[in-house]
Amino acid sequence: MNRTTLSLIAGATALAAVTGFAVLTAPDPTAADDGVATAAARLPVERSSLLCPTPSSSDLAETTYTSFTPVTKGAESGGSAGLRPATAGRPAEKDPEDGGKDGEEQSGEDGEEETGEDGGGEETAASAKTGKPVLEHKKEPGKPVTAETSGGEEPALLGTAEGRFAPGWTVQQTTEVAAGAGRGLQGVTCTAPDTEFWFPGASTAAGRTDYVHLTNPDGSAAVVDIEVYGKDGALKTEVGEGITVKPHSSEPVLLSTLTDEEQTDVTVHVVVRSGRVGAAVQALDDSLGGDWLAASADPAGSLVLPGIPEDATAVRLVVFTPGNVDADLKVQLASPSGLITPAGNETVHVKGGMTTAVDLGDVTRGEAGSLVLTPTDRSVPVVAAVRVLRGKGDDQESAFVPAAREVGLRATSAGNTAKGSVLAVTAPEGAAKVKVTVSAGSEGGTPATETYTIKAGTTQNIEIPVPDDVEGTYALTVEPESDDTPVYASRTLTAPDDGVPAFTVQTLPDDRGMVAVPHTEEDLSVLQK
Repeated sequence: MNRTTLSLIAGATALAAVTGFAVLTAPDPTAADDGVATAAARLPVERSSLLCPTPSSSDLAETTYTSFTPVTKGAESGGSAGLRPATAGRPAEKDPEDGGKDGEEQSGEDGEEETGEDGGGEETAASAKTGKPVLEHKKEPGKPVTAETSGGEEPALLGTAEGRFAPGWTVQQTTEVAAGAGRGLQGVTCTAPDTEFWFPGASTAAGRTDYVHLTNPDGSAAVVDIEVYGKDGALKTEVGEGITVKPHSSEPVLLSTLTDEEQTDVTVHVVVRSGRVGAAVQALDDSLGGDWLAASADPAGSLVLPGIPEDATAVRLVVFTPGNVDADLKVQLASPSGLITPAGNETVHVKGGMTTAVDLGDVTRGEAGSLVLTPTDRSVPVVAAVRVLRGKGDDQESAFVPAAREVGLRATSAGNTAKGSVLAVTAPEGAAKVKVTVSAGSEGGTPATETYTIKAGTTQNIEIPVPDDVEGTYALTVEPESDDTPVYASRTLTAPDDGVPAFTVQTLPDDRGMVAVPHTEEDLSVLQK
């Protein structure tokens, strides 16, 4: 091995520790002798990036951002976390011919000023457009910080956390819309930039207004393709190819402008040709409220959709398999008593390259539940999501639960309230113990921790151990005590309003707080040529 190769390994290792977006393992030079590979050490990440989409175009929107970083052993000292406005992004202001300042970065010197207590507080759209941070967090990890905005002028936000604020940094964006299309509670966990996203459960039907929000955090333009797949395969979407997202900006793309076909259920595939973006779908219904549809877990043979609300009145499963191979899936519900098969919906057949939707009705029947999809024979990768309805008649509200990634080492949920927060945890493959920690409140209080046992094949709605002195919003962390059993989780927020059971659900994947870095104890100079 020459010096150039050694430099590349060192650089890649440093990059993993800084960004937290990569997990690296290096071959052990002695592995050929004893057949045992050296385990990689896990270190806290030193820098994290998150992107929050444009919250709403409604003048009646009230949005709260909650930033939280859990205390992580071994994390760097110093640092901060903050959210700054992107340079463009409201649907009403979208102008592809605009050659103005949309592509310019707005994080100049005036962006260093704090807003409110520890960076929280209320910001107007006018002040946000100056480039000042909407939210900053500079004190100690372990306590949430909030900021509030209102109206339909708010931009998308670009976020960065460094030092001790980077490991597990999580931001929740929650919007209440009093009336109009999409009225109700809309929530989304701000996402890390990536290059590919799958959104089963979107729609081009009459009565639905779905936007694909694309946010570019980088200093160069990103080029994105949006593919749409309906019940009969790919829909023609010529204008969905080669969409340019300017630097440090956000581009909301109205799904119905990409195709003339009206279909109740479609799968949206976002592919980045160059650069990287954050992506989320805002699904607004004229009569059933609205919410954010987060990306499904990557295509896999088996999927888990955790935390369907126990009082769901209707559940619609949407599944898609890329490629030309059909998939046959067993459908099960992980209930509090174990895995059960919904009568009449024991299996679902998914044709290759086509979107399949199945109505499951009130599948949870008043109990906690998570959908578990497994192959009946050979494993074929699929993506999936469910649309969930609560309420009846004119007082119905909708939300989405996509297939989730595992909790992993630790998952973090921000923006919880003393009343109206439900944590659902499922262990479909075996019994598991999880440690649940409630943080201090944004307005004071002490943290608390409890450990729970989740029986094999069950879902448990956990009564969150919130101490009496916790005020304001709080954060949750969920940590499995064993690496051998996969655990999945979600958090449901509820905010009933004038008879409408408004709610939103966010899944809780690993918070990316740790990255695997290979050991470098041995002297590699002997391997140089």
